[in-house]
Amino acid sequence: MEKVVYSREEIETDQDYAAPHIACGQKLHGGFASDGSYVSPRTKVRWPAINAWHQQLQRRGVDIVEATTDLLTEPNFPNQQQQILLLQNGLGQGFWNSLTITGLIEGRGRVLADMRAPDFQQIIEEDISGTALAHMNQGLLRAHGWDEGGDGSDVGGHDVMWFVIRDMVFGKDAFPIPVPPTSIGREGSEREMEQIPAEYEGLIAFLMNLLMIEVRAERAFGFYEDVLRSGAVFQDNREDALHAAELVDRIRQDEAVHVAWLRAAISEFRSFTIKTVAGARVSGAEILDPVWERMVRWHAVEMHEATRESSRQEMQRLILDTPNGSALYAEFAALTR
Repeated sequence: MEKVVYSREEIETDQDYAAPHIACGQKLHGGFASDGSYVSPRTKVRWPAINAWHQQLQRRGVDIVEATTDLLTEPNFPNQQQQILLLQNGLGQGFWNSLTITGLIEGRGRVLADMRAPDFQQIIEEDISGTALAHMNQGLLRAHGWDEGGDGSDVGGHDVMWFVIRDMVFGKDAFPIPVPPTSIGREGSEREMEQIPAEYEGLIAFLMNLLMIEVRAERAFGFYEDVLRSGAVFQDNREDALHAAELVDRIRQDEAVHVAWLRAAISEFRSFTIKTVAGARVSGAEILDPVWERMVRWHAVEMHEATRESSRQEMQRLILDTPNGSALYAEFAALTR
């Protein structure tokens, strides 16, 4: 019988690396196999466990929630060609800020390591012992948090990796450290899943938010890599830029395990029978699906609509403040078409 129940120690187990992961003299999580390929941290058992939970869902005929960049209908701003144009004209602070803010936000993810999920077995009719939902306190949350913000040792997590990427292409202290946004997730003051106790709603909403943030991150990874690999920029330090792009790809590989376990947990919840506060029995999909639809729309559309004009105006001001700014802005604006 396929193994679907794991201990915390198993979920958090590292691979036996042939070589450590070091960049710019900084020790980083993960490592390298004997063939030179990068291996993400704490995935020796975590990946097989998540794959087993996915296969279990598939055997039950459960649709696993979609979580791809196809959900994102609004384009990046600036887009790749616009960003390259800015860098070519000495306007690198926006890219610096973006890399820095990404690192600062990744560091906030360390909070997952200290979270404690409520016992979902209390509100689910079926046995959930062999599911991702049952393993959140058995290593999934802690490993995820350590991936993002480090495990408290001198080995850097994603936050440090982003700062290394930034410093590789710009050098240290090229610009002032920007202030990151207070939140990058959908927030609301009103409850949307009143059929279940508030602590369960809070955790499920958090997981859905987190999954959509990971989807947005996946598209950002592609953007960063394309810019860094472009031969049109960072021409004086091409090797550093290409190495930085490799680090972005390693972060992408690390994040894949996060997307996979979140998809499993959310899909499990919607597939089970939920015991409501009123004593009824309803499908998890009935509770979750309307909220997931609103969550996707917020991350894919509404967030962009709320900031689009202010972002455009700020970019216009920045470009017009440069010599020959009007001509440069006209060229920049033309690249939206």
